[in-house]
Amino acid sequence: MHSLPQRKLTKRVVDSIRPDPSGKDRFIWDTGDGSVKGFGIRMKPSGAAAYLIQYRNKEGRTRRLAVGKVGVLAPDEAREIAAEKLKEVSKGGDPSAERHAIRKGLTVTELCELYVKDAKGRIKDSTWEHDQGRINCHILPLLGQHKVAGLTLRDIEKLQTDIAAGKTAKARKEKGRSGRISGGQGVAARTVGMFSTILEFARRNGVIKDNPARGVKKYADKKRERFLSLKEITAFGEAMRKCEAQRENHTGLAAMRALLLTGCRRGEILGLPREWLDAKAGCIRFGDTKTGAQIRPIGKAAAKFLASRPKHELKDENGETTISPWIFPADRGKGHFIGLPRVLNRVCEEAELKNVTIHTLRHTFASVAAELGYNELTIAGLLGHGVHGITNRYSHLPDSALLSAANTVSARVETALKGKKQKTNAADRKK
Repeated sequence: MHSLPQRKLTKRVVDSIRPDPSGKDRFIWDTGDGSVKGFGIRMKPSGAAAYLIQYRNKEGRTRRLAVGKVGVLAPDEAREIAAEKLKEVSKGGDPSAERHAIRKGLTVTELCELYVKDAKGRIKDSTWEHDQGRINCHILPLLGQHKVAGLTLRDIEKLQTDIAAGKTAKARKEKGRSGRISGGQGVAARTVGMFSTILEFARRNGVIKDNPARGVKKYADKKRERFLSLKEITAFGEAMRKCEAQRENHTGLAAMRALLLTGCRRGEILGLPREWLDAKAGCIRFGDTKTGAQIRPIGKAAAKFLASRPKHELKDENGETTISPWIFPADRGKGHFIGLPRVLNRVCEEAELKNVTIHTLRHTFASVAAELGYNELTIAGLLGHGVHGITNRYSHLPDSALLSAANTVSARVETALKGKKQKTNAADRKK
């Protein structure tokens, strides 16, 4: 071991450190005013350098613990982390031993708990919820008790095979949900991709040296592309009217109509504040979507329908009346409507339609657009996918070409829902 003369670690000092020409590790320690005793830098013969702390544990044994890479952390940032770790030592802790214990004994369940806690607020809420669902439904039942340090490529491949085979399939028990949590290659591929992200989180935090999910040959993610034909849309519309006459939930029926007329995602419609609707401009001014803030063109039929939704009155604790901010408010409470799956199931049963999900309604809008001759780029813009030059072209107005397309598509869907005869002339088809 070779040490340079002691001095306080500053950026200038750190930048001046060079590898030891004798091929040994080089150490330089933090000294002087404002320094932290036991804090320093170790540089390998290769030139790789890391901040570290050196201390004696309560048994008197010398320990070292890396606290960050030089070039990633500034000296002051590393010094602050080092001070916290050394404070643990002064209280009898041994952070180096604790890290080794974590690397050796952390289970997949414990790792997932750490990841979920870290990801909360850092990733979108919808993504966070999907990740939690896949963790609870697929990863924990199959790998929860495995030690993270002992995971191999073969374990990840078996995870994918087992999910695809349906070993984790079960009936949904969540309130407001229906159907089954299924397996299949698409579910398996998406779960393995998400688990790889969790293992990368473990690698970055020093739990494992390498990500065992790297190199896994994932199944092709073939998502279901079920959509309603024009004939099925007509049957769906007739079933909606029958269910409405039988006192089906009006808000749920209206939300499904809105999904068919706009092609929006379920969360975008159910959680749509009234203030985001700009019926005059023919768009929804989303404050947030899967691809960020966005102006989404919608057709005249959709804009007129959304604008016609009655306002829902709420009463606060003092008996004062306020207006719900949601276009599709909950039947009780101040939130928005959430009970869509059950309403959809009853309408589909009435219409004798099978394998229809809420996402099918979005696919149906896209299918109608494709039938009308619109290209993939235009359809992506209508659905709100992140396409440069279309959805983000203007800062305050919807794209006129997309608005025209949205008008045509929503009009065709509305006509089918009402059971009216469709126009088939060339002027009705926009390329």
